[in-house]
This record gives sequence, C-alpha cells and structure tokens, in this order.
Amino acid sequence: MPRTGRDLRGARPAGFAGALLAHPTRWRRILAALVGAACLAALSAGAAEPYPSKPVRFIVPFAPGGTNDIVARLAGAKLSAMWNQSVVVDNRAGASGMIGTDVAAKARPDGYTLLMTNINFATNASMMAKLPYDTVKDFEPVSLIATSPTVLVTHPSLPLKSVQDVIAYAKANPGKLTYSTSGAGSTTHIAMELLVYMTGIQMVPVHYKGGGAALPDLLAGRVSPAFATILSVAPHLEAGRLRGIAVSSSKRSAALPALPTVAEAGVPGYEFIGWWGVAVAAGTPQAIVKKINADLNKVMTDPDVKNRLAKEGAEAAHTTPAEYRTFIRAEVAKWNKVIKAANLAPPEVAR
Repeated sequence: MPRTGRDLRGARPAGFAGALLAHPTRWRRILAALVGAACLAALSAGAAEPYPSKPVRFIVPFAPGGTNDIVARLAGAKLSAMWNQSVVVDNRAGASGMIGTDVAAKARPDGYTLLMTNINFATNASMMAKLPYDTVKDFEPVSLIATSPTVLVTHPSLPLKSVQDVIAYAKANPGKLTYSTSGAGSTTHIAMELLVYMTGIQMVPVHYKGGGAALPDLLAGRVSPAFATILSVAPHLEAGRLRGIAVSSSKRSAALPALPTVAEAGVPGYEFIGWWGVAVAAGTPQAIVKKINADLNKVMTDPDVKNRLAKEGAEAAHTTPAEYRTFIRAEVAKWNKVIKAANLAPPEVAR
C-alpha cells in the first residue's frame, strides 16, 4: 500500500543522512572530533617546518649601547648567518628591564622571540613591589652566554684614584657622590650597593634605562663614580675620558691587568660578576629550546666571538637549559638576601 503524506513526513532517509537524524548528538561529537583532528594535522604540519623558517626577534630590555645590547648584537649576527634568517635586536627599555621582559613573557611560545637576560632578571623579583610576570614560571631558560666583572670608574675631574679614596671621600661627604646605574637592580647598581653595604658609606644612585643611556652623563662628569662593564667603557678608559680604579672580580682582569681588585684595594671579601643569557617564553617546544641552545653553543665557542669578548673583558659561556634554570634560581635567592640586607627600596622610575 502506498504511504500517506503523514507516513512520508514521519519516515527517515536511509544511509548516512538517516543515521545522522537518528543519533544527532553522537554524530555531532564525531564531526567535532574530525574537525579537531584536521586542525591538529594542520598544526603538526606547521610545527614540522625547520626552525627558524622566518625572522627571529631578539628583545633587549635596555637602551642601545650598553653591554646587553653589545652581546645581543654579537650573538644575533652569528645566529643570523647560521640560520640564514634575520635576527632583529629589539630594544625595549624601561622600568629596570621589566617592560621588555614582559613583552617576551607574553610572546607566542614558538622560539621566534628571544630575550636577553642579565642580573636584573634575577633581582627584579626582590627590587620591585610587583612584577607583571613570574621570573621562574613564565620563561624557558636557554643558556648563559657571557660573564664579565665590572670596573669601578670615576670622572678624571674628581680626586679619586683608588678604592680607599672613594671610601674616604664618601665618608667625609655623605650623600654627596652620585653614581650612575644601568637600572635599579642591574649589574652596575648591585655591584655598587654591595660596596656601599660592605663599607658603610653613603652615595646616591641615579638610575638610567641601560648602560648606554648612563654613559653620556658619566663621561660628562654629571655622575661619578660608577661601576660599569668593561665591555662598555674600555675605549673611554684607554682614551683617558674615564679613570679606572678597580675591578669587581676576585681576580684581576686580563683586559685591565694594571687595576687591582676591590678586595685587593682594601675591601676584603668583595666580589661581583655580571652575566648575560638567553630565555624564551614558557611553553616553547623543547625541540626548539634545544635547537637554540645547541646553536648558541656553536656561537659562544666560535674563536672570533670568544676573542672579541675577551678583548673587552668578558668571557663567553654556555650551559644547558637545565643548568641555566638552576643558575637563575640561585641568583634570585642570592641577591634577594643582599637586597633585603641592604634595605634597597623599590626604585624611582628610571630616567
């Protein structure tokens, strides 16, 4: 008997369409799974591209011209040649390195944004009232790449020719000497605060957005004395625009062999070494982290890089990602104790 119109309206189509109508919820789940699988396949295909397949940004959270910038540009140029991709140094200065570091923390975790890290990376957790990122959780450490002592320098117009001269002058004129730093909690700041803490003298820090930004005032004698990286002031010491007094390491520097250590010059136990390294955003695939680490190892063991750094008083370095993570955590703990003991308050806004 032929079906009535009512029968036809109630009937379900056969095949796939019929099954879809009979079990709509189950089929929606299946379709969603298929779409998800297609998306994952597309992502996997993209991830399979050799790294790097496009330009890489190298964030330096300080102004151009300082040691962070110098080391980043040296390493970046070598990586660019090795990768056949541009490595673009991006100076994001301000807030003692926090601005650029925050940009790197929030970057896509794909290895295409590198961050130059230094002692600020470790000290900001103690120096600042609040950070917009987590120093440990928001980054994947890649490698330590360089270390260097700092050098205590003065402007030639001041009658300060030794560490003891600085101490005596500061004690006779408390608060009169103003010293420049490359940012609160930076290499140059902590080196001086350690001297202040160990000798009981009083000096006023003037914070800048990096060593390069501080240098003009230091050369003009508007701030003095200062601890500076050998890399940034060596030409000025040679030209007599600045006077070298002592180095911060426990041993004399091969770049400035005539200068005593601060410990030799009358402050027993004083020692400070600056450092620089590379990190990427947390969640970056480990294969990419290992790739960057391996290539940085080639860069920092390149005789040309080692010689260029050594001439300026720095030493090339390399670690595994795990070793650098351990190093950073130890630095955070170490300088937290010094900062608290020296009663260093959160800084004013950097110049």
